Amino acid sequence: MTDRLNKQLSFMLELDKMKNLYRQTYVLHEDRTENDAEHSWHLAVMAFLLEEYFPEPVDLLHVMKMVLLHDVVEIDAGDTYIYDDEGNKTKADREEKAAQRIYGLLPEDQREEFSALWREFEAKETPEARFAGVLDRVQPLLLNYTNNGRAWTEHGIAAQQVKDRNTETVKNSPALGELILSLIDDAQQKGWLK
Repeated sequence: MTDRLNKQLSFMLELDKMKNLYRQTYVLHEDRTENDAEHSWHLAVMAFLLEEYFPEPVDLLHVMKMVLLHDVVEIDAGDTYIYDDEGNKTKADREEKAAQRIYGLLPEDQREEFSALWREFEAKETPEARFAGVLDRVQPLLLNYTNNGRAWTEHGIAAQQVKDRNTETVKNSPALGELILSLIDDAQQKGWLK
């Protein structure tokens, strides 16, 4: 086996840990939360399913690569709940260290490409990163809403918190933003959000 293939296989096997990194959002047909691998897969499917609702042209393959790799850093850094203000204070540092180690498993060219995709996702400066960010907000919101707000009620989340966390989503995709705001308002009326 070549050194390159050995590094690629090491990285691939490291990614298997994503199957055991559980998020706060519940899946629809079981009594458990989703894992990072499921979340990333769901975003990749949503990318080609919902591309028409994003107002800027995007390189869809680039978006799909980005969403499949955006949470790899959570293998070391853990998943930080979007409404965890304390955890979010240290998130960037934890994820940067994780990115160095995990992407460092790869051959140099892929290490640079995959690290760049992660950094692009975090920066949200390109149309592809903005679209990936929209998907990353829409997917858990849809699951929470469809599960009668289960994760929101468990954590005592307020409607305004969800609106605040989706300001950029609404701005970046007016069509999906309209959907999000209507779901938040309905969830609040149903008592799922404070």
